[in-house]
Amino acid sequence: MLVAGMFLKANEVRIVTLNGTRATHELVAPKTNKFTLIKNPTQDEVVAFGEQVKAFCIEHGIDKLVLNRRASKGQGAGGAGTFLMEGVILALSPSSIELVHPATVRATDKRTLEFKALKPKTVDLGKAYDLAFELLT
Repeated sequence: MLVAGMFLKANEVRIVTLNGTRATHELVAPKTNKFTLIKNPTQDEVVAFGEQVKAFCIEHGIDKLVLNRRASKGQGAGGAGTFLMEGVILALSPSSIELVHPATVRATDKRTLEFKALKPKTVDLGKAYDLAFELLT
């Protein structure tokens, strides 16, 4: 099963795709690992962003997408860009989608850190990896 972790931050989506199980998985490294939606986009730009996500899922045969659950208030609350991107992805993705809370990722990290040798060193890609890892069995 191919699982893509999509970490939403500001006006970017960072993507890491994993295949396998938690104990034995591989990092699928497509050329695309980031989509951007400019600030204050036009309708055409939002449609193009949605089509990019949709095409990525179809081209790579993504079974499930995992998005970071955005905080709705307080420090670290998601901004307008992440809200818009989340809505577009939820509306247009051909793959099933799950939202994962950061606390869930931290809890999994404590239990299964030894299986995460393939985690990218880049912070945002590492967070996308953690999201994808959540749905591996």
